[in-house]
Amino acid sequence: MQTDPSQRREIGVFDSGVGGFTVLRELRTLLPTARLRYLADTAYAPYGNRSPEDIRARSFAISEHLIERGADLIVIACNTATAHAIEALRARWPDRLFVGTEPGIKPAVAASDNGRIGLLATPATAASARLRALIERHAGGHAVTVQGCAGVVDHIEAGDLDSAELQALVERYCAPLLAAGVDTALLGCTHFPLIEPLWRAALGPRVKLLRIETAVARRAADLWHSVPAASAALSVETSGSPERLQAWMAAVLGWREAAVEGWKPSGA
Repeated sequence: MQTDPSQRREIGVFDSGVGGFTVLRELRTLLPTARLRYLADTAYAPYGNRSPEDIRARSFAISEHLIERGADLIVIACNTATAHAIEALRARWPDRLFVGTEPGIKPAVAASDNGRIGLLATPATAASARLRALIERHAGGHAVTVQGCAGVVDHIEAGDLDSAELQALVERYCAPLLAAGVDTALLGCTHFPLIEPLWRAALGPRVKLLRIETAVARRAADLWHSVPAASAALSVETSGSPERLQAWMAAVLGWREAAVEGWKPSGA
């Protein structure tokens, strides 16, 4: 059932799982009075291993749900979903605001001294036409080494943030960037800042490491100023296990105030 337009005062945020909490954390700081609704599609994670068609279909189902619950603005806190779905979402709901999450090629170009940039992303983002277009448009002659990082998101979703197996994966994926001589690296997935110490250790002190969640949240906050303020609230939903996500939030983020509810797409 569609929410009465006079009651629409939420920001919807979604991701394939827990990565979008990095953006949500920034939003809570920037907009302490906003009503925020987060949907973690953990039953379908990771998106990086899904086809573009599957990612678009899932993004449509989630966006429809968030709009029905009252979202004026939706933050796609997922690089992969942004790459494959944001234009279709904007065409479907032209009266809603959508903020995507994309690798900051322009900031990386500005930060690099030697013209060599590395991008760590999910396999789907690494292979996307949207990323290729971003590089062509903004790299400005800089060499960009793109590395797909299969398996990393799975560890983070499981709350396995410091195991030897994950550390080995991170080191393997950073090796091509070091071999290319990059002096600046981008974390091209919102999950990745949750294990920032591992990336920093693998890349070493000479490589600048850039994150994207703050810029995404600031963009959403700028747009939200045009919407009347509402009383603060945080709602969290998941397509997976609410109990498991609740435990993850408490252990990793220290958040215990929001009860996690279950969600399934219509007809599922």
